[in-house]
Amino acid sequence: MSTPMDAFDDHRPAVECLDLLTAPVADALRAWHGPVPVEQVLYVDTDPDKADTAVLVEHYGSWLVEQSANCVVVAGKRGGEVTLAACAVLSHTRVDVNGAVRRRLGARKASFAPMDTALGETGMEFGGVTPLGLPAGWPVLVDAAVADTPYVLIGSGRRRGKLILPGKALAALPGAELLEGLGV
Repeated sequence: MSTPMDAFDDHRPAVECLDLLTAPVADALRAWHGPVPVEQVLYVDTDPDKADTAVLVEHYGSWLVEQSANCVVVAGKRGGEVTLAACAVLSHTRVDVNGAVRRRLGARKASFAPMDTALGETGMEFGGVTPLGLPAGWPVLVDAAVADTPYVLIGSGRRRGKLILPGKALAALPGAELLEGLGV
């Protein structure tokens, strides 16, 4: 079975490329701890015009769809309160916003956060949102299938470039919670 590293000629530890990442992602890598050594978090340079999953897998290989993950920001609302969270699911699935997310956040209503909110709150770029470096206190909901993926390709915080890391590393991030059925 191929790994995401096989699709790219140049991959290197992300800690060697901090200047290519957004400040929140670089800070998260500097403060990294957990069961996966930070050197196993890799950076690959990708064309920003190929950041969207469908275009990326068309260009780099259709088999990547099974090993790529998307991270989206959601907003749960109850009363006058809004809770922001991030969801990481495999790219061939979609986030169960109205089921799993709404229940987990205890929200009356859940939806994808407006783009300006998501980008403004995360300090990341459209097409590059990643679970690394999110604001403290945010729930980071990780589909169990993502955590079970040996290596997953996900955003780097910028539209240009991606990170490759063991799926279990995402489950060990601050605020991370494994959720069965988050990706449907």
